[in-house]
Amino acid sequence: MATLQVSRRRTATNGSITPVAMRRFIFRKLRLRISRFGECVHMIQQGIDGARQPSFSLGNRAARVAWRLTYLALFRPSPIPLHAWRSCLLRLFGAKIGTGVHIYPKVDIWAPWNLVVDDFAGVANGVSIYSMATISLGERCVISQGAHLCAGSHDYNDPTFQLFAKPIEVGRFAWICADAFVGPGVTIPEGAVVGARSVVARSLSTSWSVYAGMPARKIGPRQKQT
Repeated sequence: MATLQVSRRRTATNGSITPVAMRRFIFRKLRLRISRFGECVHMIQQGIDGARQPSFSLGNRAARVAWRLTYLALFRPSPIPLHAWRSCLLRLFGAKIGTGVHIYPKVDIWAPWNLVVDDFAGVANGVSIYSMATISLGERCVISQGAHLCAGSHDYNDPTFQLFAKPIEVGRFAWICADAFVGPGVTIPEGAVVGARSVVARSLSTSWSVYAGMPARKIGPRQKQT
C-alpha cells in the first residue's frame, strides 16, 4: 500500500494527471460549456410579437430544457439532507453557490446560471426563483416556503407586450417570509424582514426593519444581529 501511494505521488509530481484532478478538470469543462450554452438565456429578444414568437432563442430554450431534465431526474428527487449534492448540480449549470448553503429539493429555479447564493443562506421547499435576470441571495438570508422571487415581467404599455428582466438582490441576514412576492429590480436591504404574503414591488430603503402588506410598508424595527 505504501509503495502504491508513493508511486501515485511520483506520478503527480512528474506532471501526470491524477484521477481526482482529471475529475475536477472534466467537471470544470462541463460546467463551462453548460454556462456558456445558457449565457444568452437572460438576453431577451426585442421587438418581437410575444404572442407569435418565442422571447428566447432556440439555444436559450435548449439550455433550460437540459436543466429541467436534470432537475426532474436528479435535483427534485434527492433526499432533503443532500444539500451539497444539489449545490453541486446548480454549480454545474453555472450557479455561484457559497459554503453551507441549504437549497431544498422542491425549490423551483428557472435558470441556475443567473443564481448567486452566499454562505449559509437557506431556501425552503416551494420557493420559486424566476431568475430571468440575476438573483443574488446574501449571507445567512432565509427564503421561506412559497416565496416568489420574480426577476421578469412585461411592459403592458407595449403593443408587443415586451418581456423584460431586472435583477433582484436580497441582503445579508434578510428574511423573506412565507408566500411573499418580490418583483423585478427590487433590493431587500441587510437584515430586513418581509412579512408573510407581502408584495414588494420597489426596493426597500431601511436595513434591519420589518416590512409587511400589499405593497409592503415598514411596520417596525428589527434588532441588529452580527
